[in-house]
Amino acid sequence: MKKIYTLLTACAFGLALTNCDDFLDYQPTAVIDEETAFSAPEEMVNAAYAWLGDDWYDRPFNLWPYGDVASDDCLKGGSGLTDNWGYHTVEIWTDLTETAENIDGLWYNLYCGISRCNRALVALEQNGNAVLGEEVTKQRIAEVKFLRGHWYYKLLILFRQVPWIDENVYKDNTYQQTSNTEFTHRELWLKVIKDFEDAYNVLPEAGPGETGRAHKIAAAAYLAKCYLNIAWGDGYESQTGTAHINREYMQKVIDYTDDVVDSNFGYSQDFGDIFLPEYKNGIESIFAVQHSDYQDDNTKYGRANWSNMLNGVWGMWTCGWDFHKPSQNLVNAYKTENGLPMFDTYNDAIDYPINGRPTAQKWDPRLFHTVGMPTFPYKYETGANNEYILTYHNSRNPSTYGYYCSMKEVPQRSKGETYNDPWQAFAMNDYVFRYTDVMLMRAEALVEMDRMAEAGQIINDIRSRAAQSIDKHIAYAKDQCEIATYPASYFQNKETARQCLRWERRLEMAMEYSRYFDLHRWGIASETLNAYFKTEQNNVYTYTDDTGNTIQQPYAQYYKDARYTPEKNEFLPIPYPQMYYIPGLYEQNKGY
Repeated sequence: MKKIYTLLTACAFGLALTNCDDFLDYQPTAVIDEETAFSAPEEMVNAAYAWLGDDWYDRPFNLWPYGDVASDDCLKGGSGLTDNWGYHTVEIWTDLTETAENIDGLWYNLYCGISRCNRALVALEQNGNAVLGEEVTKQRIAEVKFLRGHWYYKLLILFRQVPWIDENVYKDNTYQQTSNTEFTHRELWLKVIKDFEDAYNVLPEAGPGETGRAHKIAAAAYLAKCYLNIAWGDGYESQTGTAHINREYMQKVIDYTDDVVDSNFGYSQDFGDIFLPEYKNGIESIFAVQHSDYQDDNTKYGRANWSNMLNGVWGMWTCGWDFHKPSQNLVNAYKTENGLPMFDTYNDAIDYPINGRPTAQKWDPRLFHTVGMPTFPYKYETGANNEYILTYHNSRNPSTYGYYCSMKEVPQRSKGETYNDPWQAFAMNDYVFRYTDVMLMRAEALVEMDRMAEAGQIINDIRSRAAQSIDKHIAYAKDQCEIATYPASYFQNKETARQCLRWERRLEMAMEYSRYFDLHRWGIASETLNAYFKTEQNNVYTYTDDTGNTIQQPYAQYYKDARYTPEKNEFLPIPYPQMYYIPGLYEQNKGY
């Protein structure tokens, strides 16, 4: 029987609009058979690329619920604890089970991306040379292997022990005989690394402005990221951390980031520019999932970023659902003293800046680019009538989630909106790698390889950029900012250098979906998160309301029910529907 590929769905509401006989008699349109599909290898490669942006709020491929909500940087937000799609269970960890409603859809759709890659590889194998020529075919194979590695990377950091489905499994139709125990966790990583190596060895270099396609520098960044993950251990805390470092793998991180250092990519001049649509695909963007709005591509809704549709601010957008709320712990982490982080005392007291009211407490300027706070402009804008100034009314449920909002993943409000009632979408690219992220990965490896001074130079370069990122976008907060580079003495021993690196990574990459995966990689998720749960549940935000009354608003008290369990919660469980589909085929992760 020929396999059929449905390209468009013309009967999504068929059952609601027709009787049963009409529905069953319906002949699908816009479908092609396998032979026809494989005769067009370039189109099959395009289909593999297209899946990068085919996510949705309940299965976001940027993984914001799993990288941020699951960490100490972020509260879920929304209307309350019972919405949305199991994200609350990821936030407090105690209720997370294999039946969580969000994780099966995520697993399925990550494998859809892999399926498109496998089919593209078969099309290229069968018809690539004849249709595209040998050289283009080699490059397209490398691109598709890069894409497949991209999807498997996400599966491994989320689910650990997954089945390896490649083009041979597809051709042999052996899905139902492919167990997730066929390869060890380490062997799975090495297979992903092999895909990226194949891509790295073939793909051309690319520079800023060359958008969309995989290239050699992006493959080098991914290879560095893979080796950095496995260099720390096996992922469970008992076998992960400083006592388990593989120096050979750490050196690989340095080797592959050499290519990034030598490339045409670099630091954006102003930190704020990185997160504005007009600067996307600039010098900082090594690889990003491309998005647009209707004005860019002349379509009704554009190629919008639907993964972040829940994260617009309440009352600021037509549909701002107010998810992805920065934590007080994160805000406190931006405190500075003499321009340097307050490593030991940052969380001793709740504090936050008020626009136009400088105090003795100073802040790293990246706070004002990352966290939206009452009294401050939303994404740098005031509006003609101050309509873009954040107030205490721009929070959907302050008694549960407080008053902060996330700023990086949203555009400026004055530029318009992509709106599809009842949803709000944005035309923001999703960074897979930006240059500073890769430089911090390099610095991390340099510290562990006892090259602390070199790591210190990278970290201070990043802090210098932050210091220069005030006048252009956040001049209104200038008298509240103070940041300095670290003295050389901070990089004369590994413990202090490691602390500087980890702190810098948190401040620089906050709300960019990586914090939990950093804690996990370092083997410190349980100690960090359980300490966070104890303090964050005592949050109180104090302000003066519109009538002059002083309001003390407690929030985040639900964290009293939170608990992260090591040797279990490091990974998500294999979803129950996957375990049930063919009983005995898959083995569940430890602790579930």
